[in-house]
Amino acid sequence: MKLAVIGTGYVGLVTGTCFAETGNDVTCVDIDINKVNKLSSGQITIFEPGLEKLFLRNQKEGRLHFTTSIEAAVKNAQVIFLALPTPPGEDGSADLSYILGVANQLGTILHTDDYKVIVDKSTVPVGTAAKVKAAILASATSPIENAFDVVSNPEFLREGVAVDDFMKPDRVVIGTTSDKAIKIMNDLYAPFVRQGNPLIFMDEHSAELTKYAANAFLAVKISFMNEIAQLCERLGADVDMVRKGIGSDDRIGKRFLFPGIGYGGSCFPKDVKALAKSSMDLNYDFKILKAVMDVNEIQKLHLIPKIKSFFNDDIKGKHFAIWGLAFKPNTDDIREAPAFYMIDALLELGATISAFDPEAMHNSKMVLKDKITFAENQYESLQDADALIIATEWNEFRTPDFERIAGLLKAKAIFDGRNLFDLQTMENMGFHYESVGRKSIKN
Repeated sequence: MKLAVIGTGYVGLVTGTCFAETGNDVTCVDIDINKVNKLSSGQITIFEPGLEKLFLRNQKEGRLHFTTSIEAAVKNAQVIFLALPTPPGEDGSADLSYILGVANQLGTILHTDDYKVIVDKSTVPVGTAAKVKAAILASATSPIENAFDVVSNPEFLREGVAVDDFMKPDRVVIGTTSDKAIKIMNDLYAPFVRQGNPLIFMDEHSAELTKYAANAFLAVKISFMNEIAQLCERLGADVDMVRKGIGSDDRIGKRFLFPGIGYGGSCFPKDVKALAKSSMDLNYDFKILKAVMDVNEIQKLHLIPKIKSFFNDDIKGKHFAIWGLAFKPNTDDIREAPAFYMIDALLELGATISAFDPEAMHNSKMVLKDKITFAENQYESLQDADALIIATEWNEFRTPDFERIAGLLKAKAIFDGRNLFDLQTMENMGFHYESVGRKSIKN
């Protein structure tokens, strides 16, 4: 099948590459000519484990192409995916200008005798499929009402495991009431659901809401556990034990119950805000979502009072090492990363910072510039540091050389926002160790 993917960001590049891997001929479009040139020359523009191998293989086999021309990409395509950004506005609503702008272009390109399926792959508010259809028709130069259908096909990709999520999805959600579109989408996704995971067809509104509901519910679980962690610290309970106790209940499940310093990234913060704003526009007060957002904002700075207490409320002139800048491991994505909120707070208090992240250094430098220093490796960041702060749970941080850490730090103090280390080990090693929802080790 010939496909066009408009937008080569995180979702677009993964989508295009994975569809090419099952034998489809895919042309990806982006307005950034430098980005298109890089991709065309074999330079992948995002970090995602496992993606580069598929990207290079399908490019070599001639199934994956890149262009700046929407018209050239969609000319022979049966299915056109819109994988465009929907950034939050100041009021939290999703900005649809990129999607509707492309829809206007498509209206001038589509022809009466050439049926195509237009797929909203981006996360969009309920009603967007209808808006895209209206925008296409409004700009059409000929009667094309029966020449296309607009389908909602939300992505459920987790950064760090997106290739596996796409190739072996838990489910595929497709929103359309068109029999013709259902047939094409069923054929397109058949190779990905051979093991029996469901291909779920529903109306467009339900599919659009399903994506927001899924991300919002996961955000609820995270914020709930962070609230439990707050109680644990006050009651002398251990949040890891509580997590295991409730996670063994099949009704609750084990995933997304790890406490920490809040969620970040491109999806959860934006989607929760957008759903809350949509609810408000409908005069419905979605109280749980407001609480989730409030808890998350507080949690991002959960370690700051602990740090201030250790240094007797005098942070000015102190130097901190930070391990982890990406919002989660196995990605270079720093959007809404909790580390940045802590960095701003510490700088405001007069501290200096040296940071290291295995993949997010380039993106972080683009944002932070010379506000902090960037180390070549995790141990270099500890040089002359008064304490270590852990903001991202990269695997390489889980079993470090503790004796080396102790020798480099001015004070044997670790503030762990991801609960990486065993409490007994920290006590035996003589560290002052603070984490989230567990007892403090005060050696």
